Amino acid sequence: MPGMVVFGRRWGIASDDLVFPGSFELFVRVLWWIGALILYIHHRGNFDCNGRILHTYLVGLLVVLGLIILTLSAIVYVSAQGTITNPGPRRSIPVLVYLRALLYIPELVWACLGAVWVSDGKGCDPATVGAVIAAVIASWIILLFTGLGVVFVFDPLGNPRPQQAVMEPLGVREEGTQLFSTARSLATKVWESRLRLLCCCLPQDENYRAAFSSIAQLFSGFFSDTDLVPSDIAAGLALLHQEQDKMERSRDPDIVVALSPSSPTGGDLETELEKAAHCMQFAAAAYGWPLFIYSNPFTGPCKLSGDCCRSQAAEYEIVGGDNLGCHFSSILHSTGLQYRDFIYVSFHNQIYEIPFFVALDHKREAVLVAVRGTLSLKDVLTDLSAECEDLPVDGVSGASYGHKGISQAAGYIYKKLVNDGILNQAFSVAPEYKLVITGHSLGAGTASILAILLRNSFPNLQCYAFSPPGGLLSKALADYSKDFVVSVVLGKDLVPRLSIPNMEDLKRRILKIVSNCNKPKYRILLRGCWYELFGGEPDDFPTELQNRREEELSQPLVIHNSSSYQSLGSDDSPVHKATHLPLFPPGRILYITEDGPPRRSVLHCFSQVKYQAEWASEATFMSILISPSMLGDHMPDIVLGALNRLINDKPFSMCTNCGWCVLCFTFHVLI
Repeated sequence: MPGMVVFGRRWGIASDDLVFPGSFELFVRVLWWIGALILYIHHRGNFDCNGRILHTYLVGLLVVLGLIILTLSAIVYVSAQGTITNPGPRRSIPVLVYLRALLYIPELVWACLGAVWVSDGKGCDPATVGAVIAAVIASWIILLFTGLGVVFVFDPLGNPRPQQAVMEPLGVREEGTQLFSTARSLATKVWESRLRLLCCCLPQDENYRAAFSSIAQLFSGFFSDTDLVPSDIAAGLALLHQEQDKMERSRDPDIVVALSPSSPTGGDLETELEKAAHCMQFAAAAYGWPLFIYSNPFTGPCKLSGDCCRSQAAEYEIVGGDNLGCHFSSILHSTGLQYRDFIYVSFHNQIYEIPFFVALDHKREAVLVAVRGTLSLKDVLTDLSAECEDLPVDGVSGASYGHKGISQAAGYIYKKLVNDGILNQAFSVAPEYKLVITGHSLGAGTASILAILLRNSFPNLQCYAFSPPGGLLSKALADYSKDFVVSVVLGKDLVPRLSIPNMEDLKRRILKIVSNCNKPKYRILLRGCWYELFGGEPDDFPTELQNRREEELSQPLVIHNSSSYQSLGSDDSPVHKATHLPLFPPGRILYITEDGPPRRSVLHCFSQVKYQAEWASEATFMSILISPSMLGDHMPDIVLGALNRLINDKPFSMCTNCGWCVLCFTFHVLI
């Protein structure tokens, strides 16, 4: 911070981001220079094979590599100076970048010269020919990766000619407001183009275009008022994680999670845990074969192999969108139900239309509706359609609104259940059963809103929402749902804490902490990686602003006068006065945490865990916690394992911190 300005525009990389790539290239270039020097010494005075071209090539290569090594050394040294918000000591970086760019010209020429020598080097020493071929290939590879790097850090919003009007505070003059509006419009178009490119394989109908537009507006509004580059965010998250761990260690151990005012305790907690563990089996089963294979990597394929590719019999007529039968087969294996217990199963998936199934749960005497969570790009678009939508409900006083994408998904399932007579069919088979709705993640949010929509028709219904989105319901609807919705949250799960106001708060905290830290970025990132892998004591980062008043430090720090990329607004600007409406998680919240000192590194991934559970208020989830387990704690198999260990009172040794497991599973299901 701020973004580096070279070649007349701002780029998505800062002047202190060149330490690591520069060091890596410097290492490669030094080895390359040593190899070329050895080859030159070996042939000195004996250039018999195409001698003139080889001699010219090696001498020129040594000179070009020497200049590149000197330039890279200067870039790495200068880039390591200063701090994130103090780029002054790095003011010479643009000149060094220009010099390094010029050196690509002779490198390209010498790569071509080496290719010419290789083409005419018949009968020469094979080792010499191989060495020159390796040098030529290395040159072209570096040039290729340089081009890809330029594309990667290119910022479409980098203004090639910063206007003077930007320097004035926004909201003071009409020109400032007009400039902000123009910049926001451009940013929205850029984000919309990115979304279209990312989702190029999806249909481009009206629903998708509307989703792209609303998501682009959300992203452009969130990133428009800061001069942050991705590495700044990474450094801020590393600092914030250690800061939060310091606060957690200094907290009084006698302080417990605040109880929700409407939450019972004692025996009711154990009862709800047993019900939740039972329902979570169905919520996890709704994910179909991907989660089944992920949870049972050795036995899962064998169990499903006999069912997935057999011809479809009449018994599968109730199943939609499952051409091979793998999803339904995995549900049968996961739930232990028989085919006759299912009323309706659908794996149809579009934006705002997510899979679900309806089954008879004879063990709990319930008609159970299980809604699937996020498992495709279409589901991601539903998740990201996060603006508010009116959700009027009879009997609810106060503002009633909810997450737009999830509200529409709940409306889709509501129409299928009611208008298509699915629930009538279920209760005609088992009229004495009660209605239970469940789901995980996106499915939890959809299940909660679906329960609200069905509440008047089924007063005794119950809903169990596992890891629901934090930005889901207005305060009035969240309070209304406490009578029939139980949300289950595990550890430091990101999703129940994820809302637009919480993201804005996270952005302010990142800006504050990186602005106050007086260490260079490369040291912050190195220390952060070490801390995530091996744990240890949180670093006590000194600040440059220790004498500043505390009330000043509590304000968001946004770069207003950067010559490279101007802030497009501040919290005090009239342009930024339009705040997002607050949204809350649904129902009563059953909060599961680790019993004992928390594990703070990935190396503790497979250590045994014991859990404890208590009722918590929504205030517990009004801030995002940075942790290696913030993604792992959201995984449905981890939540199910924690619930089972709670009711069986056994330690849980499955990996809950390993981010690689989460990333591998996510990549697997999205493709």
